[in-house]
This record gives sequence, structure tokens and C-alpha cells, in this order.
Amino acid sequence: MKQCAAWGFCQMRKYQLSQHFLRGPKLAGFLIGHSNIRKRDTVLDIGAGSGVITAALSRRCKQVIAIEPDHETAEKLRRNVAKCENVQIVEKDFLEMELPAGEYKIFTNPPFHLSSAILHKLDEAENPPTAIYLILQKQFALKLLNNDRHYTSQLGKQLFVHYAPRIRLPMKPEYFTPPPAVPTVLLELKRRPE
Repeated sequence: MKQCAAWGFCQMRKYQLSQHFLRGPKLAGFLIGHSNIRKRDTVLDIGAGSGVITAALSRRCKQVIAIEPDHETAEKLRRNVAKCENVQIVEKDFLEMELPAGEYKIFTNPPFHLSSAILHKLDEAENPPTAIYLILQKQFALKLLNNDRHYTSQLGKQLFVHYAPRIRLPMKPEYFTPPPAVPTVLLELKRRPE
């Protein structure tokens, strides 16, 4: 297994990007432990920031594709994961890039305002991921679950055709810096068999 030593994860938050960063790689590793990500997997980290999730993923899977559109943040990401041999950094807007040709999974803490657009892109892709793990606002995540207890959004109904959704874990505000003003959860979407 390739080793990665990552330091310096302190980040400057850009308020216009609605960013709430996880506190550290140990916490990210704990969250990844609640997924089906394995050593043979390729995983995309969308909006990788300074690399907290990227560093934790690099210890758990075969390859990490860390996507970060902000140049300044991408430079910090490069420094933080320089020793991670299985990390590829893509400095591009995820919504404008091509998805991998092979099998892949998603594990990400995206800016909240992009959650819907990211899910639309993934669900409508020619080669969609086999599993998606997103840290989302709880209210938005509940609308993606197809049940009688909550209103299911059009996006939730669309995703339900291809994915089995469930909330894996409630998140605590102290997991983030700065803490979000709304409750958050880790949502799992597992691809249904064809």
C-alpha cells in the first residue's frame, strides 16, 4: 500500500464557494470507513480543497483523482499530497470535465450549492460511478430518499431509478471548520444492478 504523509491542512475558506472543510485526515478516514471503498478502487474527490479527504483516500484505495478548480487551493493540495504516489490532481471545474472510462466511485465534501449539479452530472453520465458518498445538508439529503416520511424531490426520484440511497451517518458541526449553520449527513448512493 502506498503511504502518504500529509501536513498543513489549514485552509482559507472562500465564502462565495460555500465551503465547510473537514477538520483532518483522521476524521476523513473515519468517514471513509463508513463506505464500501476498497483497495482496488479508483475514487474521485470533487472539490478536494487542501487534501484532507484525498490524503485519507490515498491510504484506502488504488487511485485517487482529486479535482480542485481553484488554482491557489490546488497548489496547496499539490504540496500536501506530494508524497502520495497514487493521487492524480486535476485542476478543473468538475462540471466541465470528462468522467473516467473505467469503474470508479465518488467520495466528496462538495460546496453545498453545487450538490444538485454534481448529482445530475453523475447520474446522467454515460459511465456513472458504482457508488457515491457525499457530505450534504441534511434537508437536501432527505429529499433524495424515496420514502413516505419525507418529500422526495424530482432529483431524488431520478436517482432512485439507478441508485439505492441511504443516510450513512449524521455529521456533527464540530467535524467542520467553520461549522455549518445547518445539519449535515453522509449520504450513500449505491448503483443498482443493471
